[in-house]
Amino acid sequence: MTIVSPTINTTVSKDGRTATISVPVSFLQRAGRKQILSPPGAAPWSAAPRVDSALTKAVVRAHRWREMLENGEYASSAELAKAQKINDSYLSRILRLTLIAPDIIEAILSGRQPSTLQLDDLVKPLPAAWERQRSELGIRAVAEAI
Repeated sequence: MTIVSPTINTTVSKDGRTATISVPVSFLQRAGRKQILSPPGAAPWSAAPRVDSALTKAVVRAHRWREMLENGEYASSAELAKAQKINDSYLSRILRLTLIAPDIIEAILSGRQPSTLQLDDLVKPLPAAWERQRSELGIRAVAEAI
């Protein structure tokens, strides 16, 4: 369910002691929680960084699995998938997370990723160029964020 207020509205009481400000925001029901979304074009709002455990878990798995393959613990991704008791296709999609720009990974691990970023966004084929990854995922480069 999404509720949207159309415009910012400010009113002051007749005695001048109370001001009421209405700000347009959207409330999105996601994973059993209500999430506040800023209006289009406005700076994203967040009460505090929220580390997304699904994204974090996938990134950590990807790097661990890549290390296992590079160290020769497993000869192929198919062998690793069998040992992990997962689908080889899933393992391959998660392994692609090792190709994501380091600042994007840092944003995910610190909870500074866009609130709308989902694991599905990361496991789809992304461009190799880090700048294009940032653009597709809606993440500003570290230099821009400062």
